[in-house]
Amino acid sequence: MDRHEIKGHEVIEGEVKATGNGAHVLVPKDWRGADVKIVRTSEPTE
Repeated sequence: MDRHEIKGHEVIEGEVKATGNGAHVLVPKDWRGADVKIVRTSEPTE
């Protein structure tokens, strides 16, 4: 696993959920309009 350092304001943990032909992660509504980065921390499961 690689190590990455990211400067930011807040961290949440969540699960990626299937939606249509892709997937999404839910974040709090007050994050609307903010820049975010998503880091995968485990191998995907089918």
